[in-house]
Amino acid sequence: MTAHFHLPGLFEFYDLYKAFLPLYRNHREWFYDWCDIASIYGSPSDCLWGGGRVGFGEADAEEVFELMKEFEISSRLTFSNSLLKEEHLSDKKCNELCRLFEKAPVKNGVIVYSDLLLDYLKRNFPGFYFVSSTTKVLTDFSDFKMELARNDFSFVVPDFRLNKKIEKLEALDEGLKNKVEFLCNECCSPFCQERKICYENVSRKNLGLECSDHHCAAPDGDKGYRFSSAMKSPLFIGIDDIQNKYLKMGFSNFKIEGRGLGSAMVLEFLLYYLVRPKYQINVREEIYLDGMLDLF
Repeated sequence: MTAHFHLPGLFEFYDLYKAFLPLYRNHREWFYDWCDIASIYGSPSDCLWGGGRVGFGEADAEEVFELMKEFEISSRLTFSNSLLKEEHLSDKKCNELCRLFEKAPVKNGVIVYSDLLLDYLKRNFPGFYFVSSTTKVLTDFSDFKMELARNDFSFVVPDFRLNKKIEKLEALDEGLKNKVEFLCNECCSPFCQERKICYENVSRKNLGLECSDHHCAAPDGDKGYRFSSAMKSPLFIGIDDIQNKYLKMGFSNFKIEGRGLGSAMVLEFLLYYLVRPKYQINVREEIYLDGMLDLF
């Protein structure tokens, strides 16, 4: 089986992908042959329907569309705001994004939380496929199975705390396994009790509502994202796990988080998950020597 990676920063890291994707196409020997890039997800800044992270993507939507079209990679609009109401559905910017990305030759998707938005998109933009967002915080396995059984969704991203429920995961039917998309590199504490509250805070900000910042109370939450810490988590899914455990069980979809981070950190994710170790220096050199790219 091939591992399909779903990468962060469709609008947020456009410049990075503009430099990285030609390397991926032209130097396939640098990259692992057991995986590919299936999609890139994200949302632009000031996006009412956005969720998960407060969007800061400044890339032009038409340019993003053309880049993904050139490399035949699926775009996923991250519209996972959990607090949407009927009056938000007419938002001009979000509807224009849907009209643009629905017409791609490679089928594009939308990551959603709200059933209200899902129903609206199904009626008005039937060309998309839909992904159930990890912001639903599906930590109960029975709830997760119910979500997988919904015909609305092509993929379901469970909460990362279900990553190592191996016996229950292995018992899923093959059709359901094909819909599971694991969040691999989460740095949040497995003991965090405020994950849903954190996501709701982001949704309020994207709607332009007055609210204070959410301060994480989990252990080491004040330190921000550290890949080194994520790799030590018992719920981390690394490349050995993917090759020797998940692919063999019949799972093939893996999501990398990182929209709220810097492009230098996202590059490290790309190197770790996609690039053979002996060629990582080649990719770094090509990226670092690109005078148009500001990694920091």
